[in-house]
Amino acid sequence: MPTGRQTVERRQLGLTLRRLRREAGLSQQEAARAINRHYTRISHLESAKASLSIDELGLLLDRYGVSDADRETVLALGAVARKRQRGKGYTDQLPKSFERLADLQADAAAIGFYDTGIVPGLAQSQDYIVALMRAADGIWWEASEDEIERRVAFRLQQQRRVLEAEEPKQIDFVLTESALEEVVGSPEIMRGQLLHLLQLGERPSVSVRVLSRAATSKPLLGGGLITLDFAGNAPRMTCTTSHGPCTYHDQELETAPMLRAWESVRELALDSESARALLIEKLKELK
Repeated sequence: MPTGRQTVERRQLGLTLRRLRREAGLSQQEAARAINRHYTRISHLESAKASLSIDELGLLLDRYGVSDADRETVLALGAVARKRQRGKGYTDQLPKSFERLADLQADAAAIGFYDTGIVPGLAQSQDYIVALMRAADGIWWEASEDEIERRVAFRLQQQRRVLEAEEPKQIDFVLTESALEEVVGSPEIMRGQLLHLLQLGERPSVSVRVLSRAATSKPLLGGGLITLDFAGNAPRMTCTTSHGPCTYHDQELETAPMLRAWESVRELALDSESARALLIEKLKELK
């Protein structure tokens, strides 16, 4: 039987296990046999409505052929997901936290992105991504050309996963005007990025807005925010971003003011047509 509420940790665990099962080429019924459970248990587990003991989780990972390093991370996530006591927010400090954020984005029906001074990841052009990864190489991870390539490939794959989903997601980007002026890589790369934003804004389910320098009220100044709406299948979540791991919030006491702040910057930002005109103006300035 399903037990407990759908916390961030449970959703992360469920989505991770669903991805691993699919990568192993197994059905839910085949996975359930590994732990002597009915297939509905796997369904409830993957939808964050149930949990497993650590021993059962270990058997499932054996069946999925999960490597030692990834196995340790999933088991640690399983232990966190089983905890009943919750703090105000959950900071994902386990390895490959970006993969679990990617799973949540792929599962959401609507996503909102706000950031200060940088173009949000799902709206970045390939050259912009490469420039960002090269700037971070040797700082946020050990210098490695392979790691740069892996991170660039992952972000591009995630863009396809979200922007080209079978059921289109409603995606709203709110950028600060400073993000359009901050040169990342080179002026040529920025020209390509501005063109990329113009193309994104032409998609029917994507909105690109810009918070102008002239706006005097900026409730999210200095921070980034991602909102995740699962169309009633789970509580709405927010994720506050920085240079470190994401901190997730899924309790209304915390998410309500964050969602109000998101709606506020969205309303304060230039609408899509005005933002498009500003993007074209910035593009001309780079020539």
